[in-house]
Amino acid sequence: MNDVNVDYDIIISGGGIVGSVLACALGKCDLRIAILESTPLEQSKLDQDKDIRVSAISWASQRIFTAVGAWNSMKSRRVSPFRDIRVWDAAGYGQIHFDSAEIGESLLGWIIENRVIRCSLLERAQQMPAIELLYQTSLENVKELDHHHWRVRLDNGREITTRLLVGADGAQSKIRHLSGIRISGWKYNQRALVANVRTAEFHRETAWQRFMPTGPLAFLPLNDGSCSIVWSTTPENANVLLALNAQEFSTALGEAFAWRLGPIVQSNTRGAFALYLQYAHSYVKPGLALIGDAAHVIHPLAGQGVNLGILDAATLAEVIIDAISEGKDISSIKVLRRYELWRKGDNMSMLFIMDGFNNLFSTSLPPLLLLRNIGLNLTDTSRLMKNFIARRAMGLTGDLPRLALSSNST
Repeated sequence: MNDVNVDYDIIISGGGIVGSVLACALGKCDLRIAILESTPLEQSKLDQDKDIRVSAISWASQRIFTAVGAWNSMKSRRVSPFRDIRVWDAAGYGQIHFDSAEIGESLLGWIIENRVIRCSLLERAQQMPAIELLYQTSLENVKELDHHHWRVRLDNGREITTRLLVGADGAQSKIRHLSGIRISGWKYNQRALVANVRTAEFHRETAWQRFMPTGPLAFLPLNDGSCSIVWSTTPENANVLLALNAQEFSTALGEAFAWRLGPIVQSNTRGAFALYLQYAHSYVKPGLALIGDAAHVIHPLAGQGVNLGILDAATLAEVIIDAISEGKDISSIKVLRRYELWRKGDNMSMLFIMDGFNNLFSTSLPPLLLLRNIGLNLTDTSRLMKNFIARRAMGLTGDLPRLALSSNST
């Protein structure tokens, strides 16, 4: 399987969640794998303040984490299950409640700090002899060689070659840019403000979301009883909120959340990031593949972004493993096209569904306001519809890769 003419069979640019999942999923194969990661693995930070960036992890993603051997490490740190989701419209009377018991599951998903996920995956990768982690190293340039191989020049001047180059390097992907893959999309007139806060009342292991004309406000449960918030609002309002002192911010946040969990009694560091929709016109070229945010960026209102990327990684791993078992070239466009065809349709559907929801809930036009409130309430009364929506979002249905179908205990 190994090709003596290249330094690595696979080079993954980006040691974030998605790139690390791919490496771990392939770590037991007869492959030479390199992960390029510009930042160090800072395990010490895990014992300090919580990360203000968290992810809502689906059952499919949890199964993948378990299958690659990283889930127990996450559980030993900080993992927060949520069993209910409550959504309501600030501009009307519509509401919907998802209850895990109604669909026969113990919980709907998990809220996990991004730092916990990343460190657990990279620790697992370090245990696999096939994987070499090149920390504090970034990709400077790439060049396509004969036989669809690629030469990668690093920022330290070193040059390495590979049979398959994978862009897991985020929304501003350098690999995507250097390889000439075009993108389309648009910016939202929103920024997402994130922080960890403590409320007077317990979050009840429930994910809460209030839709307002400027964007959704989510309170996500953390394991110590506090909440991670994601407040999507106008850029101007986000700047105002970032400039408030702790007490002023707590009051503004409590009012925006209609005091659903009582007063905000503690808040910490705040951050904010721009929101936009973006998609690559192609996920693959000969000897090259894009996964995660390098391929698609979605509005965070339903917490699906990281789960889509994890499914990308597990799917690409399955395609590569199948190609190896069949004696096929993993750099072949025919092999890589199978990954693109498998994932692109589902990803694009989710991108535009979430875009539609964001537009629908951001309008104050009376006919649409009435429509969305009626729709929320009708859906809430339909157990069949809620079951379908919940199981799809949980990653329990759909065309899933084998790793996401693995049976395991939580």
